[in-house]
Order: sequence, then structure tokens, then C-alpha cells
Amino acid sequence: MTENPSALGRHHLGGDRSIGFAVLSVSDTHTPDDDPSGHLARDLLAQAGHKVLHYDMVANSVADVRDRLDPILREIPVEAAVTVGGTGVSSRDLTVTALEAMGGRRLEGFGDLYRTLSYQEVGPLAMLSRASLFLVRDKPVFALPGSERAVRTALEKLVLPAVQHLIEELER
Repeated sequence: MTENPSALGRHHLGGDRSIGFAVLSVSDTHTPDDDPSGHLARDLLAQAGHKVLHYDMVANSVADVRDRLDPILREIPVEAAVTVGGTGVSSRDLTVTALEAMGGRRLEGFGDLYRTLSYQEVGPLAMLSRASLFLVRDKPVFALPGSERAVRTALEKLVLPAVQHLIEELER
């Protein structure tokens, strides 16, 4: 018998541990003062009891994402990262490409589940998302689309329920 993941207890999902996060918004059009999706990510993580240790914004380029994210992931208190934006299909959507270039190992299930949830909200356009989960420097990096709806869906339904367990598995 398969249990519904939302019915699993907190213990199974990793307990009440506070995780140190970095949030990196990737955009050519927003600024740190005008970044509703990045601010939402920070707020949702903090409301769930996690620590947002870094927040920054970079241009949508492989070098900018890599050059800002790599030193952050080297810091011991940072246990996970969320990127917001740059996961579409246009030539300027380079977050996924940057994470691949950093040697990130993709965990396929996250993107599949995100697109399934997104399909319920936006229909077939969900297939245009490259939302992904990578392990970079043995830390989870969740690459989320840039819309507020997408950030809320991914964090509330996927990231927050599973991140503690994921980190515990990586520490084994």
C-alpha cells in the first residue's frame, strides 16, 4: 500500500530542523527592490522556520549564476539553495545551464513532480518549464521558475515538505 506523501509525518520527512538557505534570483528585468518572487521565496522559507543566510540577484548568465552561487555553496552554514528565474526555454534562461556547468547532478523527480503540479494550474504550458533539483557541492539547489505562483507551488508542495529529509540523506 502506498501512502500519500502529504500524509507522512514530520519525522519521516526529517523532523523540525532549521535549514540554512541561500536564495538567488536570476533576472535581467528585476532589481533586488523589485523582486516579488525572490521576496516570496525568502518569506516562505522563513515562515517555515528556516534561515535565509543569503539573498542576492544576478543577471541571467551562466558566469553570473556560477560566480555568485559557487562561493555561497562552499559556506558551511548554507545547506541548500533556491534559485528563482531562468528556467524557461528562451535563449536568456540560463540557470539550468549554469547548474549543469557547475557539475550539478540532476535529481529527475523534482522537475517531473513540479511540472505535474504546474499542469494542474496552467495546463500544457507547464511543459515549457525546466524547473529542476540539482546537487551541487553535495547541497540541494532547487531551480524554480520566476513567477510568484511557481515559487509558491514548488516551495509549499515540494521543497518544504522534503528538504529536511533530503539533507539528512545527503549527510549519511
